[in-house]
Amino acid sequence: MQINSKLLFVQLNDFHAHGGHYYPELRLSYELFGLPLSIKNPVVLVCHALTGNSTVSGSKGWWNSLIGKDKLIPTERFTVVAFNIPGNGYHNAAEANYEHYRHLNVRDLATLFVLALQQLGVHQLFAAIGGSLGGGICWEIAATFPAFVRTIIPVASDWKASDWVLAHNIAQQQILLHSTKPLHDARMMAMLFYRSPASLKLKFNRSVNQGSSLYQVESWLLHHGDKLNERFTLDAYLLMNHYLSTLDVGSGRGGFEKVAAMLKAKVVLVAIDSDLFFVADEIRETASMLEAAKCAVSYKEIVSVHGHDGFLIEFEQLSLLLQDVFSGESVAACWTESEICRTFQHCN
Repeated sequence: MQINSKLLFVQLNDFHAHGGHYYPELRLSYELFGLPLSIKNPVVLVCHALTGNSTVSGSKGWWNSLIGKDKLIPTERFTVVAFNIPGNGYHNAAEANYEHYRHLNVRDLATLFVLALQQLGVHQLFAAIGGSLGGGICWEIAATFPAFVRTIIPVASDWKASDWVLAHNIAQQQILLHSTKPLHDARMMAMLFYRSPASLKLKFNRSVNQGSSLYQVESWLLHHGDKLNERFTLDAYLLMNHYLSTLDVGSGRGGFEKVAAMLKAKVVLVAIDSDLFFVADEIRETASMLEAAKCAVSYKEIVSVHGHDGFLIEFEQLSLLLQDVFSGESVAACWTESEICRTFQHCN
C-alpha cells in the first residue's frame, strides 16, 4: 500500500557544524513518496537544487516526470525521501534565515540528511540522486558516510564548485546585496547561466512581444525575475548560493584523489553537453579521476540545447540513461533480505 505525500518533520539535537558552530536543535522538513518506510522497501533519497524543494513527485512535483508509478524511479517499488535544505523556507518562510544557517555548508547538509534518515530507521540508501546543488549533497553523503549509500547519481553537478561556479556565485551575491530589486535581478542574471545561447535562439529567435514592444527574451527574463521574487526570500537565495560555494568534497580530506580511493558507492555521473554552469568537461575530468582510482563509475551525457536546465527538461533522455540503475533486476540483485535487515534499526 502506498502512502500519500505530505510535509513531515524530524528534529535533530546537539548538532555541531563542521565549521564549529553549535546548534542545540535543527528541524528538517521532508516528504515521502511511494512505498512506506519498511525493512522490505529500498529507499531513494532525492536532493533538490538551488530553488527547489521536497515536492519531487505528484501534480506539483518538479521531477514528477521521473518519479511516480511506472516512471524512472517507480513509486510502486521504492520509498522516495526528499528533504528541504535547511533555510530554503519551503515549510516556513520565517525559517529562511541567512544569519542562522550561514554557518552550515554542504558537508553539514549531507550529515543532517543522513542523521535524519537514521533517526527514521534507514541505515542504507539504495541510491541518492540530485541535480546541481542536490548532486553536490549526494557527493558529500558518499564521501562522509561511505557505506551508507550504494549508488550516487549527481546530475549536472560535480564534487566541487569550480572557479566558474564560484565566479557566478560572487556576482549573484553582489546583486543580492546591492540591487534595489535583488531577487528579481539576480535571477535574471542566473538564467543566462542555466540556459544556453542555442536554447534562447530556439525559443525566441529575436521575436517581439507585441504587448510591450520588448523582445520576447527580455519579457521572459523579467517574468522569471518576478516569479522568484514572489516565491522566494532574499535570505533563502543568499543561503542557497552560499551552500553552493561550499561544495568541495576534497576539502580537509587531502584532495579529491584521496576521497576517490575510499569511496564505496557506485558513481553514475550525468552531464549535459551544453551546460554553461557545471560544464561537461569538468564532469568528464571527474570520471577520469574516478576511473584512475579504480572506482565503480559510469559517465552519461544528455544531449540538449537547453544548457544546465536540461536536467529539468530532458526527462526522456534521463529516463533512458538511468533505467539500468532503477530496473527491477538491479533492485533484486543487491537488495536481498539479509542486507535489508542490516539497514534498519528495528530489524532483529
